[in-house]
Amino acid sequence: MRNINKDNVTASVTQTFDKIDDARLRYLIERLVTYVHGYARETGLSHAEWQAALAFLLRSGEISSPSRSEFTLLSDVLGLSSLVDLLASRPGATEGSVLGPFHTRGSPWMESGASLVKDNPGQPVLLRGRVTDTQGQPIASATVDFWQNADNGLYWQIDTTQPQDNLRCQIKVLPDGRFELLTIHPTPYMVPTDGPVGDLLRVAHRDAWRPAHFHVIVEAPGYRTLVTELFDQADPHVNQDAVFGVRESLVMDFKEESDPAVQARYRLSGSYQVVDFPVRLAAA
Repeated sequence: MRNINKDNVTASVTQTFDKIDDARLRYLIERLVTYVHGYARETGLSHAEWQAALAFLLRSGEISSPSRSEFTLLSDVLGLSSLVDLLASRPGATEGSVLGPFHTRGSPWMESGASLVKDNPGQPVLLRGRVTDTQGQPIASATVDFWQNADNGLYWQIDTTQPQDNLRCQIKVLPDGRFELLTIHPTPYMVPTDGPVGDLLRVAHRDAWRPAHFHVIVEAPGYRTLVTELFDQADPHVNQDAVFGVRESLVMDFKEESDPAVQARYRLSGSYQVVDFPVRLAAA
C-alpha cells in the first residue's frame, strides 16, 4: 500500500478487513467503508465538512449517558431506526416501530391486570391485548415489556421527581395469550434538542415533536421479537412524527368507557379509555 490514491484507497481499505472470520460482519464493514467513501466522492467532502462531522459525533458521545443515547436519537431522526424496523417486518405479523432512547432492561415484573397509575396524574387507560402467532393461535409463553412517559411528557430517567421505573413493567401473558394493564394516557413530547441532534433539527427547520405513544416489546421463544409503539389517532402530531415511527396499523382508537366492573377492579371513580391491541408474532 505504498501508492495509495483516490482511485484505489477504497479497495485498499476494504481488503484489510478480509480476514474477519464472521462473514456477515466482514460484509457489513466492507459495505460501510464502500458507501462512506462513495459519499465523500459524490459530495466532494471538504476537510472543514469532514471535521464538522467528526465534531458532531464527538459531541453526541459527550452528551450521551446510560440513560440517554444521542446516537440512537440521531438514528431516529435520520429515519434509519424506522427503516431497520420496516425491513424486519414480516407479512401477517404486527408492524414494528422505533425502540427510542429510553428503554431500560430489568423493568419490574407484574401480573396481568396490574395498575401502573399509582400517584401519576392523567386520564386512566386500560390497555388490553392478546398475543398470537400469524395464524391466530395464542402464544402462552409470551412476555410484554411496556413503558411510556408521564403526564409531564418526561420519562423517569430524565425526571428526578419520578420514582425509578415509573410507568413501566414486564408482564407474562395468561395461558390464552391475553394481558392487560391500567396506565395513563401518554403525552406528546419533543425529542431532546439540547444536543447536536437538536442543532440538526433546527438547521433543517424540522419539528421535534413526537405524538403520544406507548412502547411495547413482545417476546416469545421461537418467535421474532416485536418492538413497536401504539399511537392515539386523535393526537395532533400523529401525522408528523420527528422519528418516522407512525404506522397506520399502529394508530389506535382510545375509546372512552365506564364499565362498573372495571371501575371497581381498578378503583376508578370516573370514566377511562380502552385500547385493544392484538399482537401477532412471526415465527423466528
